[in-house]
Amino acid sequence: MQNSKAQTAILYRMSTAQSICPSGLKARDLLMSRGFSVEERLLRDRAVVDTFKAEYDVATTPQVFINGQRVGGFTDLQDHFGIARPDPTAK
Repeated sequence: MQNSKAQTAILYRMSTAQSICPSGLKARDLLMSRGFSVEERLLRDRAVVDTFKAEYDVATTPQVFINGQRVGGFTDLQDHFGIARPDPTAK
């Protein structure tokens, strides 16, 4: 699902002195591998993270926006690109 014209995605992810969100890094890498230019908006402290989550009514970060539409977090991004994920209940 790669376009010949580069698209831009906005990625909100947590990056504090105490913690860097691994799912945010995975989302950034996935977007870049699909040819997207990624505009990162780092959430630098807990209060900023909590304000962001309340404003967008989401439970987690990262959150990805493409063409002004919220795609969601990393697993939502995988779904958006049609990437199969392992079934966590499979043994």
